[in-house]
Amino acid sequence: MLMHGVAARCIAGLLLVSPAVFAGPATASAHEGLDFAATAAAIDPAPPSDWASTAAEPFGLDVVPVTGGELLTKWDNVTAEIRAESEVLAHCADGATSCPAAAQKFLDVVAQGRMNEGRARIGVVNRAINLAVRPMSDLAQWGVADRWSAPLATLTSGRGDCEDYAIAKYAALIAAGFAEDDLRLVIVRDIAIGEDHAIVTARLDGNWIVLDNRRLALLTDAEMQRVVPLFVLDHDGVKQFTPALVAGTPAAAPAVPAAPASLGF
Repeated sequence: MLMHGVAARCIAGLLLVSPAVFAGPATASAHEGLDFAATAAAIDPAPPSDWASTAAEPFGLDVVPVTGGELLTKWDNVTAEIRAESEVLAHCADGATSCPAAAQKFLDVVAQGRMNEGRARIGVVNRAINLAVRPMSDLAQWGVADRWSAPLATLTSGRGDCEDYAIAKYAALIAAGFAEDDLRLVIVRDIAIGEDHAIVTARLDGNWIVLDNRRLALLTDAEMQRVVPLFVLDHDGVKQFTPALVAGTPAAAPAVPAAPASLGF
């Protein structure tokens, strides 16, 4: 379950994720920007969607802020871990003789990404992280239903589930030069399987490109089928896609989806 744990079920090949429980919408919690600008500087001294290309969020849906709950706590914790890891990465980028293997691997992914532009950069990062991590559930790897890991922790073990892939890609794209405003970690529900799945979306030329651990090919959000967008996470915190719009029916007030116990592979 996503909220209790994004238990590993993000094997390469589809799209899934389960909902998370959140306190009611109000004011979005502010997040410090992920500190990858210095690291990135040190490293290097598709068809249009069906909806408007100016969509502020993936899938062309409105969102409301999430101000409490387990998902927000998980995101707060992992972004803090990413900021801490950025110090290790900066140290390695400065030419440190003792650089952890996972940090060097992450920097290599970023360097490969920076050698390309646009969709090619997104594709390089998606492929590199997909091939660097072996799908494994949190229960199998850590003995807990759900654990969100920062990029270096995931690359150190070489294993993870869908949110671990997504977190690593999110951080790598920022380090490779993507603006935080153009990146989202999105949780969707695969209605065919009834599971939840974490992906990353990157806005390019007005379209949202999907990075998925289950496929090497890139899609736009409009090309994803049989999924229901649930939550979006970024540098501003956590937001919930407006339930009335997701369901396609009017609602007097946004209901809070049940928290996903774990995410699929």
